[in-house]
Amino acid sequence: MATVKFKGELEVSLNGTELNVGDIAPVVSGVAADLSDIQIGGQKGKAQIILAVPSLDTGVCAAEARKFNEAASKLDNAEVIVVSMDLPFAMKRFCTTEGIENLKVASDFRAKAFAKSYGVLQANGPLAGLTARAVFIVNPSGKITYKEIVPEITNEPNYDAVLAAASEATSTSCCGSCH
Repeated sequence: MATVKFKGELEVSLNGTELNVGDIAPVVSGVAADLSDIQIGGQKGKAQIILAVPSLDTGVCAAEARKFNEAASKLDNAEVIVVSMDLPFAMKRFCTTEGIENLKVASDFRAKAFAKSYGVLQANGPLAGLTARAVFIVNPSGKITYKEIVPEITNEPNYDAVLAAASEATSTSCCGSCH
């Protein structure tokens, strides 16, 4: 069972299926801001940058969403999806208030299907039941080409590494099956 830290001291266990680079990204459904179903993972014919965050109502998660919103506008053949346990109404309000237009949001509040299928469900600590901070990049053929479980929940991911991996996964010089 994987673990992360919360505020440097508390060790938090993660529940669910641990996925690794090279695995096929499981297909799960989340709830979009408009209450429709949104598919996460699997083969979509374009790259997916999947950002798991504890809550968009925190400063670190909000900063991460803003950063990836800006980066998403420069990516071709990709979609960026932020997944959290926030209610769809709160996610929509956040996106409207922050001017977030280049990424999708998916709430995992109903069944925690994403958190369990991707191994990022916090099992203990003050944020138990929320997702840990993580990034998964899925190439157009549905294979995970990058994974970062951020070791300290209150830290942001490695943007340079994520954006380099996203650029590679969205490259038009590859059909997506060569990774």
